[in-house]
Amino acid sequence: MKENKYDDPKFFEKYSQMSRSREGLEGAGEWYLLREMFPDFAQKKVLDLGCGYGWHCLYAVQQGAKSVLGTDISRKMLETARQKNAHERIQYCRSAMEDLEFPPGSFDVVISSLAFHYVKDFDSLVSKISQWLTPGGDFVFSVEHPVFTAYGTQDWFYDEDGKILHFPVDRYYYEGEREAIFLGEKVIKYHRTLTTYLDTLLQNGFQIRRAAEPKPPADMLDLPGMKDEMRRPMMLLVAAQKRAATE
Repeated sequence: MKENKYDDPKFFEKYSQMSRSREGLEGAGEWYLLREMFPDFAQKKVLDLGCGYGWHCLYAVQQGAKSVLGTDISRKMLETARQKNAHERIQYCRSAMEDLEFPPGSFDVVISSLAFHYVKDFDSLVSKISQWLTPGGDFVFSVEHPVFTAYGTQDWFYDEDGKILHFPVDRYYYEGEREAIFLGEKVIKYHRTLTTYLDTLLQNGFQIRRAAEPKPPADMLDLPGMKDEMRRPMMLLVAAQKRAATE
């Protein structure tokens, strides 16, 4: 059964207090870089997988997208999206992304923000996305970095005084399920290597335009704990493009 932690009232309340929930895109530390990697949205049909509050959906229509479909497994996420980021060119649909089905060539752009590490079978999903996209279509996503997901707990090692020693990286090549602690709650995520993320794209008809490991922007470094985020990567951003049939 696909996990839907975000409909748990306690967990959702904690998530709603995060800066990216309260402030939108400007509250997300990776936004300055992800925005550069997005394609031109003008007159494009866009699919947002794991759309959450719908911030990226609204951004796409503000940049001229013809239509945007935001999908998420969480009822609470979509309720908030419809309140905060409603627009006549945005539709929201409740579904696990693995269960979605669309005709070939349904979208010009597929985007996803910090959702694929909840997906067990990444290869099957990427195969579907390749079919859903038009030739030359764009696929841009962010995930938790493999260094961040490898060990599982996603927390630092501390000394006896509570001072950070280092971040654990272990079992890197053993891909699969991890029990992580996020917002003080146990959450199931899936670890995969950097090679798997990138090679899966190449094997499914994509060419990679750009890959990046965002570090905290300078204007966030004074926030509590943010300087420690310079000690290891937390996210991986990838921009790919579906190859044309003749390539």
